[in-house]
Amino acid sequence: MMQRDECLKVFKRHRKDEIVVAVYMAAQEMTHIMPSDLNYTFTGAMGQGSSHALGLALGRPDKRVVLFDGDGSLLMNLGSLVTIANAAPKNYIHCLCENGTYETNGAVPIPRAGQIRFVDMAKAAGYPKTYEFSNLWDWDYELDNILKEDGPIFVDLKMEPGEAYPEDFRRLYSIEYRDKFREALKKS
Repeated sequence: MMQRDECLKVFKRHRKDEIVVAVYMAAQEMTHIMPSDLNYTFTGAMGQGSSHALGLALGRPDKRVVLFDGDGSLLMNLGSLVTIANAAPKNYIHCLCENGTYETNGAVPIPRAGQIRFVDMAKAAGYPKTYEFSNLWDWDYELDNILKEDGPIFVDLKMEPGEAYPEDFRRLYSIEYRDKFREALKKS
């Protein structure tokens, strides 16, 4: 089992100029681990990360879009898997931070935690490529290849919380950072 912050640190080492979308706890950690004007972070729209990332991928087909979604969040919008597969954006990578809980809401277990195979759901929805990782070494080893492949790609990252990072909701909702994101999209 991986720790989420360590998983994000591995991603940071491989990141080039991708648009990174993150929800809830991954968004909070990302602002500390890999600050970038190309980070799109938000909370308060549980389940909408996959749809926001899809919109960005379709709007910017020239940029790779990587989503760090939560398993509880994805369960709120399972229909997005079919929509994403149907749209088939080649620049879309859907990373699921699977920890079996609605972590932001007090780590309440998701229904059927540990019994759901999210990669099977993604395959059934029509994702042409899926991966599943439970250790950092494999994630680190495969990540460069994943970032070069055509999508949509679904990556299930089996994890648990890592180091506690300060939560900064003002940063996540900041108009200043939204404007910086818009400007970064224009420049790249």
